[in-house]
Amino acid sequence: APLYRNEALGFWALSRHADVLEGFRDAERFSSADGVSLDPAATGPHASKVMSFLAMDDPRHFRMRQLVSKGFTPRRVRELEGRVREITREHLDAALASDAFDFIDDLAGKVPMDVISELLGVPAADRTELRRLADLVVHREDGVLDVPPVAADASLQLIVYYLDLIAERRRQRQDDLTSALLDVELEGEHLTDDELCAFLFLMVVAGNETTTKLLGNAWFWAHQNPTAQQTVLADPSAVPRWVDETLRYDASSQVLARTATRDVALHGGVVRAGDRVLLLVGSANRDPRVFPDPDVFDLDRDTSALLSFGNGGHFCLGASLARLEARVVLEELLGKVATWDLDTARAERVHSVNVRGFAHLPTTVVRR
Repeated sequence: APLYRNEALGFWALSRHADVLEGFRDAERFSSADGVSLDPAATGPHASKVMSFLAMDDPRHFRMRQLVSKGFTPRRVRELEGRVREITREHLDAALASDAFDFIDDLAGKVPMDVISELLGVPAADRTELRRLADLVVHREDGVLDVPPVAADASLQLIVYYLDLIAERRRQRQDDLTSALLDVELEGEHLTDDELCAFLFLMVVAGNETTTKLLGNAWFWAHQNPTAQQTVLADPSAVPRWVDETLRYDASSQVLARTATRDVALHGGVVRAGDRVLLLVGSANRDPRVFPDPDVFDLDRDTSALLSFGNGGHFCLGASLARLEARVVLEELLGKVATWDLDTARAERVHSVNVRGFAHLPTTVVRR
C-alpha cells in the first residue's frame, strides 16, 4: 500500500522511500504548520507552542531555524565532544560499579539529558526531574488517543520551569544557549518568551528522548545480531556505521506527519487539501528499492539515503549532535566492556505516538 488510508483515524500514509522523501522536500504541498505528529497534544494551529519551529512553515520556520541554529553548527558540535565524553565516563563508571545495570536508566537516559541541559543551562540538580517529566510527556496508554492527564500536567510543569529559567536569564546572563538566544537578532527581531519556551520544550522532549532511544536500539540490535556485536567489539572504528545502521533499521521516530495544502493525486488515490499525511520513515528505511535485504541488520551497507532525520528544509537540526552523542557513548562502552548480554524478557518498551525504543533494558556485562 504505497498510499494507505485509515478512515477510523482520518489520515493517509506514504510508505515508499521516494514518496516519503518527496513529502519531506515538498513543503509547498505538505505543510508542517499543524504539527508533525498525530498526538492531540501537538496537533493543530497552536502546535508550534510545544513543537517550536518543527510545527512551522517558511518563512516563519526559516526565521526561527536561523536563530536557534547558532547553537548547533558543526563547529559548535565538534567542540562539545570532550564534554560529552566526560559526562559519558561519569555515568558509565557508576553503571559499571556492578556487572548488571539498566542500560536506559543508568546510561542512555542520562547522557543526552545532561548534554542538552548543559547546552541550555539547566542546573544538574534539576535534570533527573526534567527527564521524568519528559518521559511522562511522550508516554501514552495502549489504545488511548487522548492526552492523559499526567502528560498534560508534566507538559505544564516543563513550560513553567522553562519560563522561570528564561526570566532568570533575562535578569542575569550565563554562558549557555538560553542566554545566547535572548540576544540573537534577525531583521531587528528577538525571540519572544513563548518562542524561547517552545524551543526549550522541544529540546528536552525531542533532543533528549530520541537520542536515548537511538542508543537503546543500537545496544539491543547489535546484541540480537551476534555478527554485528562481534564486529563492534573487535573494531571500535565500526561505531559510526553501527549508529547509522541503527538509525535506518529501527529509527527512534518512525512516523512524521504533514498536512496537504492542496489536492494531491498519488498511486491511484487523491489526498484532499487539509488531510493529514503520515510519512512512514521506518517503512522508507526498509524500502528494498533503496536498501537491498532491508530486514538484515548489516553494518557494511550504504546508509546514505536513510530518512531518520528527515530531509529538505526541516532536516533535523540536532542530527550531528545525536550522532556525536551516540558515537561517544558506544565508543566509551566498547573501551570498557568485553561483551554484553540482555535480559530481553524483562526489557520494557516505551508506549508512545512519537518515539520507538526502550524504557528499560537490563544489561549484564563482562568488563575488559
